[in-house]
Amino acid sequence: MAGLVAVTAVIAGVLGHLVPISASASASPAASLRASPGAPRGAPGEADGVVRGGTTVFDDSAPTVARLDPELLKALRRAAVAAAEEGVEFSVNSGWRSPRYQDQLLRKAVAEYGSAEEAARWVATAKTSPHVSGDAVDIGPSRATAWLSRHGAAHGLCQIYENEPWHYELRSEAIGHGCPRIYADPTQDPRMRQ
Repeated sequence: MAGLVAVTAVIAGVLGHLVPISASASASPAASLRASPGAPRGAPGEADGVVRGGTTVFDDSAPTVARLDPELLKALRRAAVAAAEEGVEFSVNSGWRSPRYQDQLLRKAVAEYGSAEEAARWVATAKTSPHVSGDAVDIGPSRATAWLSRHGAAHGLCQIYENEPWHYELRSEAIGHGCPRIYADPTQDPRMRQ
């Protein structure tokens, strides 16, 4: 019994450094895993794409921004400049992620949602995630995502999933034709079925 108590205390201590994933409309699952000096050893860090607070689309020192697809990054920066003219600032809650970080997010989502099927509504595998390829960005705060929902298509930036108002990807054709149909969640996206 004492051994079980000791193991439970160690697990609680390790997990105490992690913030649970939240499915709130204002933050992506990755936003709840900010870089922290108290993170457990071996946990993904900034080099894996973990975001430190205050990261913007102009922060070339952050791998989560610097490793985004160059065309996506150009579109984000153009949109951020236009939004700033209206007093709206973009924060990057998540951008590029290493496969290791993506795997960690998926494990946490499975633990939180109780099954791989339910977790798939929020977090893709490292093999299918557009974050791992640098083709997706999670933007905040909600004022920025509201601005993007109104003006993003003019910059080629489209919300892809209805349940993730923070998740944007580059769709250059949207500039002249508007954004494509939005999926209810990632499980409806054919790219996630690989």
